[in-house]
Amino acid sequence: MFSNALKSISATNITGNYTISPNPTSTAGPWRIYDAKKKSTGKPYSVFVFDKKSLDAHGSSLGRSGASSFKKTVEEVVERLKKEASSLAKLRHPNILELVEPVEETRGGGLQFVTEPVTASLASLLQEKDEQERSGPGGRSSRYVTEDADGVRRRRELEIDELEIQKGLLQISKALEFFHENAGLVHGNLTPDAILINSKVAIATPNNDSRQMLTLPQSDWKISGLSFCSPADGSNKPTSIQGISLHEVLNLDPRLPKYVQLNLDYTSPDFVLDNNLTSSADMFSLGLLSVALYNSPHQSPLESHGSVSTYKRLFASSSSVPSSSNNFLSSRPLPRELTSHVLPRLITRRPAQRMSAREFQESEYFNNILVSTIRFLDSFPAKTPNEKSQFLRGLNKVLPSFPKSVMEKKILPALLDELKDKELLSLILQNVFKIVDLLPSARRAFGERVRPALKEIFVVNAKQNQEKDAARDAGLMVFLENLASAANNCNGKEFKDDILPVVVAAIECPTPSIVDAALRSLPVILPALDFSTIKNELFPIVAAVFSKTNSLAIKVRGLQSFVILCGGSNETSPGDDDDLSGLSQDKKKTSSSTALDKYTMQEKIVPLIKVIKTKEPAVMMASLKVLGIVGDIADADFVAMDILPILWSMSLGPLLNLKQFQAFMALIKSLSRRVEDEQTRKLQELGGGSNSATAAPNEDFLAFGGVTGTAFDAGFNGATADDFEALQQWVRELGCTASQQ
Repeated sequence: MFSNALKSISATNITGNYTISPNPTSTAGPWRIYDAKKKSTGKPYSVFVFDKKSLDAHGSSLGRSGASSFKKTVEEVVERLKKEASSLAKLRHPNILELVEPVEETRGGGLQFVTEPVTASLASLLQEKDEQERSGPGGRSSRYVTEDADGVRRRRELEIDELEIQKGLLQISKALEFFHENAGLVHGNLTPDAILINSKVAIATPNNDSRQMLTLPQSDWKISGLSFCSPADGSNKPTSIQGISLHEVLNLDPRLPKYVQLNLDYTSPDFVLDNNLTSSADMFSLGLLSVALYNSPHQSPLESHGSVSTYKRLFASSSSVPSSSNNFLSSRPLPRELTSHVLPRLITRRPAQRMSAREFQESEYFNNILVSTIRFLDSFPAKTPNEKSQFLRGLNKVLPSFPKSVMEKKILPALLDELKDKELLSLILQNVFKIVDLLPSARRAFGERVRPALKEIFVVNAKQNQEKDAARDAGLMVFLENLASAANNCNGKEFKDDILPVVVAAIECPTPSIVDAALRSLPVILPALDFSTIKNELFPIVAAVFSKTNSLAIKVRGLQSFVILCGGSNETSPGDDDDLSGLSQDKKKTSSSTALDKYTMQEKIVPLIKVIKTKEPAVMMASLKVLGIVGDIADADFVAMDILPILWSMSLGPLLNLKQFQAFMALIKSLSRRVEDEQTRKLQELGGGSNSATAAPNEDFLAFGGVTGTAFDAGFNGATADDFEALQQWVRELGCTASQQ
């Protein structure tokens, strides 16, 4: 059928300027709805297509006279459908479907027009829900899998929970208020087929510039289906929309499909029984629509089977008319606020007793915190700065009460759309990260929506405006406070590409408190990055800030960052007052894969410490801890020639107290012992097989050539060994005599 329809719509302005997907995404009465993109911009739209052959097939078996009559009837239907599209062009309202390209006739006599992008009609969505409920748990998933013109397939997630229903009915009632009070019109055929649901889509422009992403509203309900729209009886509002004849539209033709005729199941008795065309008829239809949304299956409580006589019989008995006494003929329980305060004033025989569209919006059915929140978000741009701030502060407390799907698909997109208001940046981000923490699908939501927005705000926009910005800094602080949440919802590449640039922007920020917070976040950052990125991209930024800063606090924080980068920890051990000696018994280490290599520590970090000029104890003690970590890893000769001299110089600082000096001495002794032990071991290894520890008593002494007169030759002056022993005896006696004297 699509093949025939495509042929019939070939060579038109719409098909020439738009790329249309091969399969329809949904239907709305006689219209098939196709995804489309404008070729010149890549923006998403929807194309509505009516194939006249779908009507011709119904009259193919008629005789000659019948065929002539049927042809005229078909022409009337086509004119009515043209009116539907042309009326959209004349009625502009946020809750009326927006027409983009006017209706065109196709070669086969069909029609087509272009609108804002929509996901589905409410009728299609309710039909799918019925099919899912019939199939039970584990039934087939959503049929809304669409395929772009470039072959990319995606599934469209559609939900219809309590809050979605309330929000949708609220939006429809706003459109009806516009119809009735501003345009003086009656919609005339308010059914699920007349309601379209749009969807938020992020589409990059053809050059894929993230700064030119296009975003569309999220899951709003919009009125269409204006074939039977007409000025109300007695209306004095100027309009170019042609009215209808109730007599004609109620004369249902069995030769035509039901979807091109008035749907009696949602029609007010004002039309059928009273022949009156007033705005209150739409409110009766709104009541029936409300019941259908909760019913199972999702259909009107009135079943006329397309017969006016059957419809009249239903209203001849109170038991077959929806009312409070029969739960409005719903097979499922209805919300108490709806049955007590709303439906009795909508589904009532007397039009004068029905509430208006504005009264419907003010009813108790919408008087709850969740609906109030959605309503506030819908009107957010019109609120004052003070109202926005108060709302965002309170939103954080009520977010856990919302259904997860509502948070992800309605509140989160609405908040991200407001990030352009820098004054609200910090408050908005607090709520955004709260939602991310609450969502079971946080990783997907963060990746698709939040991560690109963060990079846009803090990196792309920041490069365009280098001036100090207090509001941006406040938002950056919120981001840093929630950095762990960002890291948990990214893989390594995503973190490096989108989150690390924001962290780097924070480290280079001129505001010291932001720099301090960014440097304190290193324990969260490092596990998400590979070694090469840490060494070549992150460390140089930290080193540059450390070298240039005049702030004592940032100097100390930079040294503590070096400890983390070298694989150490700044956490204090229990019972340890400051843990600044570098000799804590509980030396916690980060993963070796996130620590810098020995060369970088020796050749990059130690020289930075060596040129420190300040003698402030805080800086000295922070340097002590860095040198203690590096000293454990560096070569022994580097420790002796580079680290120990620095430690000795710092230890004699005039501002150190006794405990701090002792901390330096403890590290100096520890590193010195290490140098001594390694040098001794090296010399022992160089000594080879000889064992100096077991040499004879005079071996070392004789090694230098000995001393003349210490060796006795048996033939020297005739002396013998006995003479030598006698000499020794004489010396002993001489010593005794001397002592006695």
